[in-house]
Amino acid sequence: SDSASDSEDSSLSDSELQEAFARGELKPGLNVVLEERAKRRNDAEGLKQCLAEFGKELAWVERLDVTLGPVVDPVAQSASNTDAVDPENDFQREMSFYRQAQSAVLEALPRLRKLQVPTRRPDDYFAEMAKSDQQMQKIRQKLKTKQEAMERSEKAKQLRAMRKYGKKVQTEILQRRQKEKKNMLNAVKKYQKGLSDKLDFLDDEQTSSQGNKKGSASQRTKKGPNAKRRYKNQKFGFGGKKKGSKWNTKESFNDVSSFQSKVAHNKGPGKARKGGKKALNKRPGKRARQKMKNRAR
Repeated sequence: SDSASDSEDSSLSDSELQEAFARGELKPGLNVVLEERAKRRNDAEGLKQCLAEFGKELAWVERLDVTLGPVVDPVAQSASNTDAVDPENDFQREMSFYRQAQSAVLEALPRLRKLQVPTRRPDDYFAEMAKSDQQMQKIRQKLKTKQEAMERSEKAKQLRAMRKYGKKVQTEILQRRQKEKKNMLNAVKKYQKGLSDKLDFLDDEQTSSQGNKKGSASQRTKKGPNAKRRYKNQKFGFGGKKKGSKWNTKESFNDVSSFQSKVAHNKGPGKARKGGKKALNKRPGKRARQKMKNRAR
């Protein structure tokens, strides 16, 4: 069945090709249009014209042609032979080009100076750039963005390292505290069971707590008042000594100018009652004073 279908397709295709050939659409051969080769011509007049242009006697400053051999090799003290240069050796080949250009420069520079042709670029010379200002601005912005991204990544790395170090220190502190607690509990158990009669662990704990208290007290003394307290002291002044302000001194003890005997001994007007008895103390009792305080609240 497959062979029959292939034969039918081939027959159909052959019939179609025959019809196309009959209509003149096909040309004999492989149906490939071959273009004619261009005829070679000997343009003698054009060649002579080019030769005349080459032969014009122009000034050297207009031609700037220098034909020289390579410069003398300072190591070998002889001109390098072009035949001795290995074309497969990159270093020798590039050195021969370099010495050829060096010899041309050594020959051309004095001639240019003699003709008063400037060979150095002035300091205030600004050459036109190949790229536009917009393109350079984009490149500058891209470089700036890249630098900022690198700085952000460096800061993130430093923060991660600091967090890692802080976690490590915190873990070490917790482990040390757990170890100290475990050692103290073991010592207490040994003491309770009578395996040990030493109470050194209590002394160690007391000394450590005292050391912590001393350290905190020294920190407080070194720290001093905070900024808010210093500002208030500067604005309102120091209020003076509060504790012990009512204590007697030598001067206040000897000063009796404000002493009033009548008031002190209850001898003032209206103080004595009938019968010459002294006035009783009218201070309310403790319960009454407590009730008065409660009312005031």
